[in-house]
Amino acid sequence: MTNLVNINPAELIPYARNAKKHDEAQVAKIAGSIRAFGFNAPVLIAPDKSIIVGHGRVLGALKLGLTEIPCRILSHLSDADRRAYILADNRLGELGGGWDTEMLALECAELGDLGVDLDGIGLDSASLDSLGLEEEADAGESSKQTGAGSLAEKFGIPPFSVLNAREGWWQDRKRAWMVMGIKSEEGRDAKAFGHDGATDDVSLKILAQTNGISIFDPVLCELAYRWFSPPTGTILDPFAGGSVRGIVASHCGRQYVGMDLRAEQVEANRSQANVAKDPQPVWHCGDSRTIDKVCADVEADMIFSCPPYADLEVYSDNPADLSTLGYAEFRKAYFEIIAKACSRLKQDRFACFVVGDVRDAKGNYYNFVGDTVEAFRAAGLNYYNEAVLVTCVGSLPIRAGKQFASGRKLGKTHQNVLVFVKGDGKRATAACGPVEFTLPEAEASAPADLSP
Repeated sequence: MTNLVNINPAELIPYARNAKKHDEAQVAKIAGSIRAFGFNAPVLIAPDKSIIVGHGRVLGALKLGLTEIPCRILSHLSDADRRAYILADNRLGELGGGWDTEMLALECAELGDLGVDLDGIGLDSASLDSLGLEEEADAGESSKQTGAGSLAEKFGIPPFSVLNAREGWWQDRKRAWMVMGIKSEEGRDAKAFGHDGATDDVSLKILAQTNGISIFDPVLCELAYRWFSPPTGTILDPFAGGSVRGIVASHCGRQYVGMDLRAEQVEANRSQANVAKDPQPVWHCGDSRTIDKVCADVEADMIFSCPPYADLEVYSDNPADLSTLGYAEFRKAYFEIIAKACSRLKQDRFACFVVGDVRDAKGNYYNFVGDTVEAFRAAGLNYYNEAVLVTCVGSLPIRAGKQFASGRKLGKTHQNVLVFVKGDGKRATAACGPVEFTLPEAEASAPADLSP
């Protein structure tokens, strides 16, 4: 009834009334899949070489210039059966049970880590955003009436507890920010990291890198501002090393006030005023243990920062620099700074710190993440949200094997995004208002201006 043969795809006859369309983009993806995995599913044809099932695969084979593909001849079907089967095969494939989006996301993330090109299997970032992320409209109301749409359209990316900085959208967005000319590495030299126990986690604080110096990821910064602060609010940053957070705040319409101990860092930040917009960022030079006095006139709508990770990255030899202190002293000063910064935060507002745990000289973790939570609680705030930021692996595969073999230390490829609230979460949300986020497609013509 069926015979498997190899046939030149140029000899096959497309069904003239095939109702299933295959555009160039889809054919390119099919061709990419064939190139990557081989031609594994035979084309189903009639004895006269007319195609029953597999029109897209034939087009992909032709695009690749293949001269032989496997075909199975179906000789038992009548003409009416063949026509019905063509429609049934196309339609039944569309009527599947949908996707387990959690499992799909996990599988795609792991395949991406293994170097698999997801575009080649039809799962680019746009496709993934559209799978299973549509919000259900309220009963009796249309999506147009409720404004329901994909989570990515509303919030930039889905507001889940895993933020994936490896995905294409994130990387494209980061490039759009960096091409503006942000030079957050200015004001710092590439320095030796801390003790031997910390060097295994050297990638921990490297959100983006320039010349070996850790700089803050502008996309995470943008998301934090748009999600957790009012559109024209004031951002207070007690650890203001680097210019990224101030420049991004200005482009998002927020007033940024930061404080940093090192005069050279503050001057380097101020020198990038031409990259910022109004309102211009403000950087104060001084010890953040005095932030309550230096910024006594500030009524902040959000506290946002990425503090020094203990002695992981030493910024100076100034004895007042927290990164030069032993952990017990560091922790005491850290609690003090958080308390004084939060004293300048309005009631019913959010605070967000990006942190990651760090090892001591013996290779054991300090519990820096837990201490950050305790510091904000001691300052009177409630622990409201936590998210994991999945960062690019960079050179981690090279280092992970050595550190795991020698000490069973897992390669760290994430950071913790901790969100706190002073007062009531619902009132803080109301103060932020609707999330205003313009997708990058709408901004492609003007990458230097990412404001909505």
